Amino acid sequence: MQQTYINQLANHVDQEVTIKGWLYNLRSSGKLMFPQLRDGTGVVQCVVLKKSVAPETWEALQKLGQESAVIVRGAVRADERAPGGFEVDVTQAEVVQAVDGYPITPKEHGTEFLMDHRHLWLRSRRQHAILKVRHTIVRAVRDFLDTEGFTLCDAPILTPAACEGTTTLFEVDYFDDEKAYLTQSGQLYNEATAAAFGKAYCFGPTFRAERSKTRRHLTEFWMVEPEMAYATLDDVMDLSERFLSSIAARVLAERGEELKILERDLTKLEQIITPFPRLHYDEAVRLLHEGQERGELETKFEWGGDFGAPDEAYISKKFDRPVMVHRYPAAIKAFYMARDRERPELALGVDVLAPEGYGEVIGGGERATSLEYLEQQIDEHHLPREAFEWYLDLRRYGSVPHAGFGMGIERCTAWMCGIEHVRETIPFPRMLYRLRP
Repeated sequence: MQQTYINQLANHVDQEVTIKGWLYNLRSSGKLMFPQLRDGTGVVQCVVLKKSVAPETWEALQKLGQESAVIVRGAVRADERAPGGFEVDVTQAEVVQAVDGYPITPKEHGTEFLMDHRHLWLRSRRQHAILKVRHTIVRAVRDFLDTEGFTLCDAPILTPAACEGTTTLFEVDYFDDEKAYLTQSGQLYNEATAAAFGKAYCFGPTFRAERSKTRRHLTEFWMVEPEMAYATLDDVMDLSERFLSSIAARVLAERGEELKILERDLTKLEQIITPFPRLHYDEAVRLLHEGQERGELETKFEWGGDFGAPDEAYISKKFDRPVMVHRYPAAIKAFYMARDRERPELALGVDVLAPEGYGEVIGGGERATSLEYLEQQIDEHHLPREAFEWYLDLRRYGSVPHAGFGMGIERCTAWMCGIEHVRETIPFPRMLYRLRP
C-alpha cells in the first residue's frame, strides 16, 4: 500500500490513505478509540470504531504504549476541531511493534534526563519544531549565497594549525607521529577559494575546545563562512544584514506552525529587516559607560576589552533589530585582520549582535593583504611558520582586499526559535561534559 504523509492529507480528503508512523497519544471512550499518530511530517488524530475493525485489531490497538510503531488505513475527513484540521477514520491497522514503558512520558523530566535520552527526546513536538526551523535556516543560507553568486568550496576538517590561536584546539594523532587539529574555522581556506572563484563559502562542522558551560557554547557546531575577493568591511556589513534579514523572512514564511509550537514572538522576527544600525566600537563603549553611570550595568567595562554577554545584551537592547559593532581594538582580534588606516590600533572587523540577549551571531571583517605584516603577526603570535606558508602564498601571488564572515547555525537557530540554550538546536549536542548519546 502506498504511503501518504500526514502533511499531505489536505490533498486526500474523502480518500482512502495509508499512514505509517508511531503512536503519539491514545485515548478511548467505550466503543471509540482516538489514537494520535505522528510520522515525522506531522500529527493526525485517528478515529477507530469498534464495529469498523476486526476484533483482534481493536484488542491490539487498546494495548499499545506510546511510540508503538503502527500502520493504519482509512478515509481522510476534514475536521477543524482536530489537530492539524483532519482526522482519519480507521478501517485497518497493523502493529509493527508494540512498545511498553517508553522513558519520556508527559510528566516533567529534568534536563539531564532528557539529554541522556536525546535520541528519543528528538521525537517530541518542541524538539521536532526546533530542528525543522534549523532545516529551513540551512536551506535559506545556501539559497541566499548561491543566488548571490557564491561557490560552495568546503574547507578541511583536519588542519595542520589553528587560525585563531592554539588554546582551543582539539588535537588528533595523524600518521607517522604527526599532529593534526580539528578545525576552528574554514576561513583561511576560504581566502584561497575566494581568490580562485571571486566569491566562495564553506559550510560544515567546526570545533572549539573551550571549557565553557554557557548557554551559547558547544564544542562542535556548524558554521557557514562566505568570503569575497575585492571586498571591504562595508561589503561584509552590507552582506550580513541582507543575509540575516533573508533568513528571518524565510523562517517566518515557512515555519509558522513550528514557531507557534515554540510560542515565538513573531514581532521580534518581523523586525529583522535592513538596514541594521552600525555602531563604532568607541560608541558602544560609551553606551556601556553610560549604563554603568546610571546603575544599569553591574560590570565595569574598560576600552580595549572584548564584550561579554551582559555587555552585548545591554548594547543590543538599545535597538529594535540586530546591531553591527565595528572596528574593535586589533589586540583582541585574530592575527589576520586588516588594520584601520586612520587608527592602526583598530581592526577592520565587525560583530553582529542579535537582540533579546542572543549576542554575537556573525563575526567577520576585512583581511590583511600585506605579506610583511602577516609574517610579523605569525611571529608575534608564536604560530608555526611552516604551517602557514601556503597561506602566505596568497599574499605573494595576487593579493587583493578581501573580506568575509562566519555564522554559527546553532546560535542563529536559538535566536530564530526564541529558546534559551543552543543544546536544543542540534540533534546530538557536544558540550564540555556531554559526549553521549
